[in-house]
Amino acid sequence: MNKKENLQMIADISNANGAPGFEDDVVKEIRKYAEGLGELSEDSLRNIYINRKENKGGRPMVQLDAHSDEVAFMVQAIRPDGNLRIIPLGGWVTSNIPAHKVWVRNAKGEYIPGITASKPPHYMTEAERKKPLEFSDITVDVGATSKEEAEKEFDIRIGEPVVPDVSFSYDEKHDLMVGKSFDCRLGCASIISTMKELSGEELSVDITGACCSQEEVGTRGSQLTCRKIKPDIAIVFEGCPADDTCVEPYMVQTALKKGPMLRHIDAKMITNPRYQRFALDLAKELSIPVQDAVRSGGSTNGANIHLSGEGVPTIVIGVPVRYAHTHYGISSYADYENGVKLAVEILRRLSADIISGF
Repeated sequence: MNKKENLQMIADISNANGAPGFEDDVVKEIRKYAEGLGELSEDSLRNIYINRKENKGGRPMVQLDAHSDEVAFMVQAIRPDGNLRIIPLGGWVTSNIPAHKVWVRNAKGEYIPGITASKPPHYMTEAERKKPLEFSDITVDVGATSKEEAEKEFDIRIGEPVVPDVSFSYDEKHDLMVGKSFDCRLGCASIISTMKELSGEELSVDITGACCSQEEVGTRGSQLTCRKIKPDIAIVFEGCPADDTCVEPYMVQTALKKGPMLRHIDAKMITNPRYQRFALDLAKELSIPVQDAVRSGGSTNGANIHLSGEGVPTIVIGVPVRYAHTHYGISSYADYENGVKLAVEILRRLSADIISGF
């Protein structure tokens, strides 16, 4: 794998603005990096499909899945003072939202800067200081002084997306990537890296990569992709919330720099145990570091994919992301690379007989 090229791809895909339902800019970057891998197509939800050029038909179909959207907001209303009322798109903790830079798309399709704001402590009552921050108390300030100015001078209109304003960076010395939307732009990049690694190889399966829209608002895009692709087996790439800073040491199962995480269960999928064990045993055989986890909450596009058709064996290969569902994520490139390595080796070994055994 070409690390320099992969980091540039991750940067470009991560930096692209892509609130749920507004993934166009992300799709544009994915198209750029997937060029030459096969036939590219889209549907009305802005799911993008990469049909491997070496596909022959008549063989088991593998779906490589990731999602292209990010947790974000939408403009709900414009207040008389010019500040914007917003609603969340995806799961946020309200206390993490204020005092950050964001981009607000306006009526011209331009992204203009704004700040997430809440009432200053100087003007809070004692009761307000003590109570939890309500989402309705959070606004976005683009600098307007009235509703009229927001509309006429800033071209603000309701229904437009608002996304974090964060630029990707990489610390070579400590192998740390910092940026936004690692959940799940790292997955989108993983699909492309995996297909590039296998380019020109003869396999026993066909492969279609699908970067899905609207995962953060109910795994909606994958409901369509699995019906279209009709997979026999699937690999879901994710940017999984790291737990190494927030649980007891003995419970850590998704730590940075310990390899990708393969989950046995989450809130909406019990991972096919035979396929899961195949992947874990292969990682051990090839000395690819991995972490296996048991999760009581959360879910992925695997929730839809594994119940599609007549049932689809599905595993999740997740790159640990510290502080997922906030403006900033921290991940290790080594974990990304090892996730791709594992996926590549799985795909080299899959066949109709092996899949039927799952």
